Amino acid sequence: MVKISPRTAASPDLDPVRPRRWRPRQITQLAALPPVMRLLVLTQLAFNVGFYMVLPYLATHLAEDLGLAAAMVGLVLGLRTFSQQGLFVVGGALADRYGPKPVVLAGCALRVLGFVLLGLAGSATGVIAGALLTGFAAALFSPAVESSLAREAGERERSGEGPARSEVFALFAVSGQVGTVTGPLVGTALLLVDFRLACMVAAFAFVLVGLAHLRWLPRRPAAHAGEPLLAGWSEVLANRRFLAFAAGYSGWLLCYNQLYLALPDELRRATGGQSALGWLFVLSSVMVIGGQLRITGWARSIGRGRAIVLGFSLMALAFAAVGVARLLPDPPSWAVLVPAVAMVVLLTLGEMLAVPVAQDLVPRLAGERRLGAYFGVLSSAGGVAVLIGSTAVGALLDPSVPAAVPFFVLAAVPVAGALVLATLARRGALAPATPA
Repeated sequence: MVKISPRTAASPDLDPVRPRRWRPRQITQLAALPPVMRLLVLTQLAFNVGFYMVLPYLATHLAEDLGLAAAMVGLVLGLRTFSQQGLFVVGGALADRYGPKPVVLAGCALRVLGFVLLGLAGSATGVIAGALLTGFAAALFSPAVESSLAREAGERERSGEGPARSEVFALFAVSGQVGTVTGPLVGTALLLVDFRLACMVAAFAFVLVGLAHLRWLPRRPAAHAGEPLLAGWSEVLANRRFLAFAAGYSGWLLCYNQLYLALPDELRRATGGQSALGWLFVLSSVMVIGGQLRITGWARSIGRGRAIVLGFSLMALAFAAVGVARLLPDPPSWAVLVPAVAMVVLLTLGEMLAVPVAQDLVPRLAGERRLGAYFGVLSSAGGVAVLIGSTAVGALLDPSVPAAVPFFVLAAVPVAGALVLATLARRGALAPATPA
């Protein structure tokens, strides 16, 4: 007979001598999620890796490799953004009508086709087709993924078997930021060969994402199968408190997009170039990856309404800081980057406070129904704000306009949003609707 010592027989989980391996809090919480929720959270990582592997370098490819004029480059980028943000309402309605799984799979297939076209196209027509496909693909799968995650996390939270839904959306944000940092690094390495290779690798990444969802994403019955596609939109448009919330919240996306418009302008003014831009993006990503879960936990403790209003107030301070700095005499050389750093830090903190809590509020305001349509309308409202607001900000960044003006105008946007959201919170309009 073989003797088994007590040490050998003891379970590793019950052994008091064996030290526990340290793991970051994000990894621990991700591992604790049910498989479907884990798949949806990691989907955001995979989406952003594939996206940022190619899109940051698209403008350079169009101008230098294909020789397109600056106006044509702007048109291609604008069409891609509009086909994504402007059509979120379509993707959300389709997710409600047919269920999230087929819509996610269709979005992955279109993203693969779009990246292949971008890599192979040698003319403006092919490039525009590829850009439109990549944008519309995101308009399909993003609302479907967000609504699926909201539904799964909401059911677990109400049953007491999982974390708060806002914490799950915080993990979703962290996962996306990891992809945002990783994607450009992979893309830079691939571009040492050529742009075509980067596009093909990104396309292959979305093939893998699609196969993962085909295998593991359950096909839930569509809650609104058989109903007209416009039925979801009419219900959303009849929800006045959600529309007021969407109007106040839509300024967030405009504020966030200033990392690509107003921040580079500030760096050019302060340093004569944009060499620090990459480092500032890394700073923002590190803040989200390292602190998002703690910030979201604190936001829940102070209340949803207060957290969102405070987040928007920090966004306003981010732009006001740069505006005030532009009114002051030229700073010493060691301080030229202080306004830009302050803008990135305050803007990121505001986003960390407001966004996961707001994403948790959407299904609550929707009564836990037609989540695809609600998330789609919210995203499209932000897209309209970006389209109108960024055009105005671009005009204000003209050298003929006083340097501080665009940043004080930008500061007014989150102030207006905070006033709207504070009014809703004070009237109790941000309280959950009765689930259908």
